Amino acid sequence: MPNDLPLTRRAFGLAMASGLGLALLPRGALALTVDEARGLVDKTVANINAIINSGRSEGAMLREFEKLFAAYADVPTIARSALGPAARSASKAQLSAFTKAFQGYISRKYGRRFREFVGGRIEVTGAREVKSFVEVISTAYMQGEAPFEVRWHVSDKAGKSLFFNIIIEGVNMLASERTEIGALLDQRGGDLDRLIADMASL
Repeated sequence: MPNDLPLTRRAFGLAMASGLGLALLPRGALALTVDEARGLVDKTVANINAIINSGRSEGAMLREFEKLFAAYADVPTIARSALGPAARSASKAQLSAFTKAFQGYISRKYGRRFREFVGGRIEVTGAREVKSFVEVISTAYMQGEAPFEVRWHVSDKAGKSLFFNIIIEGVNMLASERTEIGALLDQRGGDLDRLIADMASL
């Protein structure tokens, strides 16, 4: 989807999935409380609302989105999941480099689309325990669009509360991002180092 397209409902879903989510389910007993998970999403949503309505330049907004992604998302888990099967054969150094490149790539890619969301907002409406994570439910309001549901999956697997997945109107966005990263890797003959280098300009 080109970066200059208006932020439609589907584009917004893809955007949210950036920084959003895209990870394997955490394992182990649930130590995270519903209130803690909701608090994390409340802060994330407040920051998103502030950035999209700040009136800042594109460059400044993209830098803020990357800071938000790094602060509130389980970036290493998300990046590994987006890389898919190639993560199993990657070296530790390659995974580290890909994670850093992926964070910037996602922030630039979807941050540009968020600029079309001026005047919109997201509101958290509830939260509940689901297996080994907490699902926080929110509603997104966009100008000219009917409100729609966004569900955030939060865990403390990384040692603190972070979101690791987002569900837009019942659609898990993991498949979309994993397919796209897989296609980018295929275009480079499976050369992960080349993909990492190219992601800085994508």
